[in-house]
Amino acid sequence: MKKILAFVLILALAFTAIACAAPAAAPAEEATTEAATEPAAEAAPAVTTYKVGVCIYKFDDNFMTLYRQELESYLKSLETDTVKYDVTIMDGKGDMAEQTNQVDTFLAQGVDVLIVNLVQSSSAATITDKAKAAGIPVVYINREPSADDMKAWDKICYVGADARQSGTYQGEIIASLPNKGDQNGDGVVSYVMIMGDPENVDAQYRTEFSIKALTDAGIQVEELFKQRGDWAQEKGQELAANALAQFGDKIDVIFCNNDGMALGAYQAIVAAGRTVGTDIYLVGVDALPECVQMVKDGTMTGTVLNDHIGQSHTAVDAAVKYLAGETVETYLWVDYQKVS
Repeated sequence: MKKILAFVLILALAFTAIACAAPAAAPAEEATTEAATEPAAEAAPAVTTYKVGVCIYKFDDNFMTLYRQELESYLKSLETDTVKYDVTIMDGKGDMAEQTNQVDTFLAQGVDVLIVNLVQSSSAATITDKAKAAGIPVVYINREPSADDMKAWDKICYVGADARQSGTYQGEIIASLPNKGDQNGDGVVSYVMIMGDPENVDAQYRTEFSIKALTDAGIQVEELFKQRGDWAQEKGQELAANALAQFGDKIDVIFCNNDGMALGAYQAIVAAGRTVGTDIYLVGVDALPECVQMVKDGTMTGTVLNDHIGQSHTAVDAAVKYLAGETVETYLWVDYQKVS
C-alpha cells in the first residue's frame, strides 16, 4: 500500500512540473515570430568622392581671390548624397617652380582632375605632359596657353575671356568721352600704360587693343610711358607716381591692365594733385567691387567686368564633364562687359 501511495505521489509531482514549465515556452516562440517579421534596414547609398586639385598663380591677387572662392563654393554646391568633391587649392606664390611641384604632388596623390591658373603661360606644355602621363585631365583658367600648347592633348581645355575684347572696351570707354580722352586739348591722347606680366597673353592683348580702339576711332595717340606692374597694386602706384613726376600735365590717360594696378595708380594720381574725370582719366579691368563703386563716384573713368562668377562656374562644369568621361570643347569663352 505504501508503495502504491508513493508511486501516485511521484506521478502527481511530475504532472505539476510539466504544467508549470509549459507556459514559459510560449513567449519565446512569440518573440521569434515578431523578430522574423521586422523589415531589414536599408543599405546606405554608395558615395563617390572625386579629388580636385586647384592651382592658383597667387592668392593675394584681388581678382583670383574672388575667382577661387567662387570656384570652391560652386563645386561644393554640386554635391549630392552620392557624389562628393574633395577640393584642395594651392597658392603658387607667383613662382612657377613652386607651382610645378604642387602639380607633381597632386598627381602623386591621385587627383581625378586639375584646374590650373598658370604662373607662367609658357609652362603649359610642361604641366600638360605631366598630366597626360598620369591620365589626368586639366582645365586651364584665366591665363591662356599658346594655341600650339592647347593642341597637345584632347583632355585639356581653357576657360577664360578674350583679352582682346577687354582691351578694346577700355579704349572705347575713353573714345566715348566728350573730348575723346584729350583732357588738355592738344589734339593728341597722350597715355601711360601700366602692364601686367608682358609674357601673359592677357597683358599683351589688353595693351595692344586698348590703343587700337582709339586709333580705329581716328584718334591720334602718343605713348609716354609703358612699364610692367605684374598685376600688383603697389607696383601700379609706384609706376604711376614715376610717370606723373616725369610727364606731369601732359598725361591724358592712365591705362592699367587690371584693377589692382589701377587702385595703386589712383593713389598716385591723388598724391600728385590730379583729379580723375577733370584733368586725367583712369581705366582698369576686372570690375572689382571697390572699382565699380569708384566708377559710380566718378573717381575712376571706367573698368571692364572680368566675370569671375561666369568663368569659375564654366571651369567647374568642364571639370565635372571630364570626371563623367564626357568630351569638353578646347576653348570655353566668357564675355567681358563695360563698366563706365
